[in-house]
Amino acid sequence: MKQLPMLKYITSILLFLLSVNSFSQTKQTEEKKDTIIYKTGYGFRLGIDISKPIKAIFDKSYGGFEAVGDYRISKNWYLATELGHEQETTTEDYTNSKVKGNYIRLGANYNTYKNWLDMNNEIYVGFRYGFSVFNNTVNSYTTNTGNTYFPANKHTNPITTSGLTAHWVELQLGLKAEVFKNLFLGLSLAYKAGISIDNPENFKTLYAPGFNRVYQNKAGFGFNYTISYLIPFVNK
Repeated sequence: MKQLPMLKYITSILLFLLSVNSFSQTKQTEEKKDTIIYKTGYGFRLGIDISKPIKAIFDKSYGGFEAVGDYRISKNWYLATELGHEQETTTEDYTNSKVKGNYIRLGANYNTYKNWLDMNNEIYVGFRYGFSVFNNTVNSYTTNTGNTYFPANKHTNPITTSGLTAHWVELQLGLKAEVFKNLFLGLSLAYKAGISIDNPENFKTLYAPGFNRVYQNKAGFGFNYTISYLIPFVNK
């Protein structure tokens, strides 16, 4: 919940940038002749999610990195992907466990924002298929005997299970604003629905890389703040 003020602040900044760009481009439209044809760049846009290293600074139980990319295939459609690595230590009442692994999300974004002239701003809806491979280490656990006469035993020998996988789909809502030529700031929110998430023997996976916290109903949520750069190949 502590991240909500920052989320609202960044969202407000990006929406303001979209408004400023729209106003600027509207003035250019009024000043130039209708016969001029404006083209916009098509190409790869590559970047990183800056929220993950920031989170790692304040949360010592977390570490992660994510690269993002998209490729424009038509006026409104973009192929998109996120590729990353995460590790998370989770402490519960009776357990302490650590998950570490890699993930990829593949899908597409549809831009619903109507740009002026050669603007490249986006307010989009995205769809993803996600897949991760990870290790789950149970660092310690305490057996609950349910008997007040016999104290519970705490086991501290780590138990690692390798090669676990998670599959899920997600719906994204996001925006990207071109703050300088070909340089973009972005924000997205995601609702995730687990298809299958492996569990170690006699233990439940509490966190899956790329999916985030795993709840009982296998639903999850995510967000990212990105900075990216467009490498245009052609103007259309």
